[in-house]
Amino acid sequence: MTTAPERTADLYPTRGTTEVMTPRQDPVVWSQPGTEGPFQPAELSDFERDGFFAIGELLTAEEVAVYRAELDRLVNDPAMRADDRSIVEPKSQEIRSVFEVHKISEVFAKLVSDPRVVGRARQILGSDVYVHQSRINVKPGFGASGFYWHSDFETWHAEDGLPNMRTVSVSIALTENYDTNGGLMIMPGSHQHFLGCAGATPRDNYKKSLQMQDAGTPSDEALTKLADAHGIKLFTGKAGSATWFDCNCMHGSGDNITPYPRSNVFIVFNSVENTAVEPFAAPVRRPEYIGARDFTPVK
Repeated sequence: MTTAPERTADLYPTRGTTEVMTPRQDPVVWSQPGTEGPFQPAELSDFERDGFFAIGELLTAEEVAVYRAELDRLVNDPAMRADDRSIVEPKSQEIRSVFEVHKISEVFAKLVSDPRVVGRARQILGSDVYVHQSRINVKPGFGASGFYWHSDFETWHAEDGLPNMRTVSVSIALTENYDTNGGLMIMPGSHQHFLGCAGATPRDNYKKSLQMQDAGTPSDEALTKLADAHGIKLFTGKAGSATWFDCNCMHGSGDNITPYPRSNVFIVFNSVENTAVEPFAAPVRRPEYIGARDFTPVK
């Protein structure tokens, strides 16, 4: 088992007795102006302002077909269903997510190291990067549940021990994202303040939170203030589109009660200069397939 470094100073307190709003202490874009990469300077400026940037076609239709076939293979593999890395819907018992797909699948490993993908992560984070988390998300039609409003960094800081906001996610659509089938919603600009949530972290909280968020959930009052201040953006797009978003964006998704599935591959890149320490607000670390302790840079 990898031994994590001791905790550093806690810049973002959370899971205490009350909610605490803390101004962001870290840059959003870490690279120097003029750094070459797939993003254009204006696109990085938009990402810095809003906390996200959407790309209409990251993958071609032919590439989508390959990744969609691999998703289907994993979801329908009985051995994968029995694996701890698979999370199932509480009601239907259908697979909701499969974690660590870049280690399970050579197909998704190639996607992680694709210059169009990892190149953008390096450009935003200003360093080499490793995969903190990867997963495929499956939201079939007719009742797949959504995920309540949250900041990913709040969990990754509290339960995985990431010290700073030097982490970026990309959600790549493998099916069309309509405005009706449970798409991603983000509050633009919400990444500039950290909402520390109230309530202690239960031991092995991940076993419940990956199905339905509880610990680390903002209050209705805080969410209302954030929504009033920033508004809500709903992302739609064809299969092959992608949304890059900062680790501290307040985001969530609704249930999918349409006949049309929504599936995506989700990759979290963290800077090699921001490796995990001991959790800041949890009794134990989450498993490594959820919060990596392998800090090997993506090549």
